Amino acid sequence: MKKLFTLAAACLAILSVSSCKCGKKVQQDAAADDAVAIFDGETFEGWRGYGKDHVPAAWTIEDGCLKINGSGRGEAGAVDGGDIIYTTEYGNFELSLEWKVAKGSNSGIFYLGKELQREDGSFLPIFFSAPEYQILDNENHPDAQLGENGNRQSASLYDMIPAVPQNSKPYGEWNTAKIIVYKGTVIHFQNDEKVLEYHLWTDEWKAMVDNCKFSEEHCPEAYPHMLNVGGENGKGYIGLQDHGDDVWYRNIKVKVLD
Repeated sequence: MKKLFTLAAACLAILSVSSCKCGKKVQQDAAADDAVAIFDGETFEGWRGYGKDHVPAAWTIEDGCLKINGSGRGEAGAVDGGDIIYTTEYGNFELSLEWKVAKGSNSGIFYLGKELQREDGSFLPIFFSAPEYQILDNENHPDAQLGENGNRQSASLYDMIPAVPQNSKPYGEWNTAKIIVYKGTVIHFQNDEKVLEYHLWTDEWKAMVDNCKFSEEHCPEAYPHMLNVGGENGKGYIGLQDHGDDVWYRNIKVKVLD
């Protein structure tokens, strides 16, 4: 009887871990693979608004997930909205997380972002310095049809490289994302498949910047920062975008590769 009781207790322990929707399970998974959970599923510890000293009220924690609540007013249109960043800068790293969107929703994952100010003290948008892993409902958001060859669809390097294959799941379903950055090489994964690779600080990178919406012609404020992503130290912030739509994130982990 004692052996049966021990086995039953073990089974209950396993079930209790697997039923945890985000926070505690993240910490155990992180310990297993040397990654560190940067969202605990319960608090905003380590996070704040880009260019702010607090997390904007448009961001909430719902059912153990980090959620941006849509304002219906477009990008950062909420009264207290805006992008958020994790307050540690990373250079060589692996970022993994899960995401899902409401119907017609749009967001993005920024990396190597810098918090840059103009002379008047206002902040440049984070996407003026950071590459963006696109988060999108491909079937219902018009951005999926813009750009070139699908380079604004989910997991794409926004407005530069399309994700191939395009294997995102429909709105309301969870997708996995992984971004690896190592000595200038960047790889995007979506739902466990590699979908693109590129190389920062190269002639190839300059050509891509020259032919996107952040070119010197179209966006002179962004151009020098996009050419030199990560700044002098090659490091920057991980950020999540407020595009005015409902989007959920969970199981956010980082493994440092230095």
